Amino acid sequence: MRYLITSALPYINGIKHLGNLVGSMLPADVYARFLRQEGEDVLYICATDEHGTPAEIAALEAELDVAEFCTRQYQKQKDIYERFGLSFDYFGRTSAPENHELTQHFYRQLAEHGFIEEREISQIYSLDDERFLPDRYVTGTCPHCGYDKARGDQCENCTKVLTPTELIDPRSTISGSTNLEVRSSKHLFLLLDKLSDEVRTWVEKQEQWPTLTKSIALKWLNEGLQSRGITRDLSWGVPVPVDGFDGKVFYVWFDAPIGYVSATKAWGNATGNDWESWWKGDDIHYTQFMAKDNLPFHTIMWPATILGSREPWKLADYIKGFNWLNYYGGKFSTSSKRGVFLDQALEIAPADYWRYMLMASAPESSDSAFTWEQFQNRVNKELADNLGNFVNRILKFTASRFSKELPEGGTPGEAEAELQKTCRELVEKLRGHLRKQEFRRATETLNALWTAGNQYIDVRAPWALFKTDKEEAALVIRTCINLIRLYAIASAPFIPHTAEALYDALQLTEDERNSSMAAATDLAILAAGRPFEVPAPLFQKLDDDRVTELKAQFGGE
Repeated sequence: MRYLITSALPYINGIKHLGNLVGSMLPADVYARFLRQEGEDVLYICATDEHGTPAEIAALEAELDVAEFCTRQYQKQKDIYERFGLSFDYFGRTSAPENHELTQHFYRQLAEHGFIEEREISQIYSLDDERFLPDRYVTGTCPHCGYDKARGDQCENCTKVLTPTELIDPRSTISGSTNLEVRSSKHLFLLLDKLSDEVRTWVEKQEQWPTLTKSIALKWLNEGLQSRGITRDLSWGVPVPVDGFDGKVFYVWFDAPIGYVSATKAWGNATGNDWESWWKGDDIHYTQFMAKDNLPFHTIMWPATILGSREPWKLADYIKGFNWLNYYGGKFSTSSKRGVFLDQALEIAPADYWRYMLMASAPESSDSAFTWEQFQNRVNKELADNLGNFVNRILKFTASRFSKELPEGGTPGEAEAELQKTCRELVEKLRGHLRKQEFRRATETLNALWTAGNQYIDVRAPWALFKTDKEEAALVIRTCINLIRLYAIASAPFIPHTAEALYDALQLTEDERNSSMAAATDLAILAAGRPFEVPAPLFQKLDDDRVTELKAQFGGE
């Protein structure tokens, strides 16, 4: 079995926030890292989503050509994701030639099989801007929930899909003008209604999907699928290969999911690997990660595109949907500039602090809330005290009382047998949670594993034993340094930079670093005489004054 993993494509119009990270890319990375550690064949693909009106608007605001704007933003995002330790096998772009080619291919397949229709539609035209306004160029009040900043394609507040002409008191997103009128324009539509039964059959077979994912898919199907426009009056995007459609491009939500396939093709072109087997092979298990606002497109529209193509492209086996991460009374939001953005986060604390905290409070079964006090508690009590202090105490004590080598002496007894039993049980729980993508439970189990080591040294007290039975103290020290090895390996999917620091401190070989969690539970594998170094403290605590400063800076009241 090979494992294909994709996370929802981050949009190009700016640096993403913590909510974007925890809702798709970070859990996908933890899962990919874990599967690689288990010896599985993994391909983790992502890309920037670069087309559509928000990219044009952001480029206008930045006074840049849209292509140049996207190139700059791509490099910025790529750099930040690397600093967060996201282990994409390939991070592509939907503006790449591969995506243009495949988007047009999918269109032709759908058209050939009767799932595309040309229609004349009423569209909003801005007299002041002298142009048609595609959906995201129109803002107004949602007719369903009354939210006054709804976009012309979807209400961010209630998630209802909209058309611009439905909005109450519409205005141009470009200029703010309300001098608008409705004019006719021809566009291509994907006949989702004709594909509804096929999509429903597929959705109903997915017995293992999370409740959130399946409930949203069935809600859409039960309300009845409507044909969906897949072209827009824009210059930036994938050109429509149809006579009479000059100056029109495909709708971003048509070409963006194709970006998963096209980025895989770009990876294949760059590496010489057989990319197509990852999308048409029989031995692929495909998992998608995304926040709940993306679920309708990935459970309905993208599967309909694949099914309608009548080609054997891989449909998702599992779609891990996440709820919102909220920030003091509202969800993290790029458009509203609410919350902490990833470049800011890295200025505040190292990436592993954020990775651990976000996985520990991932919004899996319901929305979850970020608070600075919660962040402080996770860093101080779990990372610094439970893991960092254990490592620091043991390695500093060993270097000062013995040497920078694992000491010899002593025979494992009942306490060591009980510790190993506990570690094996906890590691099996941890592996099980990660296989099932239960990230909060996995993080709780990892913290429990660290706690087991602290309980062991509290009982065995090697500093006291050193005065009365140096050989027994040596045994406890060796056991604890083997525990540090286990902690590095078990923690690696969550806090990879910290794991690397521990690997370096223990001077592990490449093979030893690549051990599976299950194999790492042998607490005698590092023998007497093995050298080590004492690393710098792994974590720095956040004091109350710093938390107060951060709340004032980021509006966390």
